[in-house]
Amino acid sequence: MRLPCATRHALVDTDGRLIKLIVHPADIQDRDGGAALLKASRPPFPFVELVFADSAYAGERVANATCITVQIVRKPDDQIGFKVHKRRWVVERFFAWIGRNRRFLRDVERLIASAEAFLYAASSVILLRRMARC
Repeated sequence: MRLPCATRHALVDTDGRLIKLIVHPADIQDRDGGAALLKASRPPFPFVELVFADSAYAGERVANATCITVQIVRKPDDQIGFKVHKRRWVVERFFAWIGRNRRFLRDVERLIASAEAFLYAASSVILLRRMARC
């Protein structure tokens, strides 16, 4: 049985380096996945105090999941057209870096655990390339 479609939730630092990742079926809403991500990140990373999130994660479920402060980054009311927001696109940039790996062109994994493992491996490759440049 193949995983038909998956949703990925990532917790990254301000430079786009992966801290924690959760993959689940696409029928789970973002606010539920965000709460699960925050709960899973607390034991290994208790020093995380503030998280910037997209408006899909707004709501009580994510805000009350842990003691982490969730700050929703919204676009300004007077904005017309596309504009890159400093905090809003860090995770999107991480997914773009991961998307450069051909394996993630489509969801082909059979299990959620294997999808997470390959995403962590791709993130490790990104870190190794950054270290090699220095």
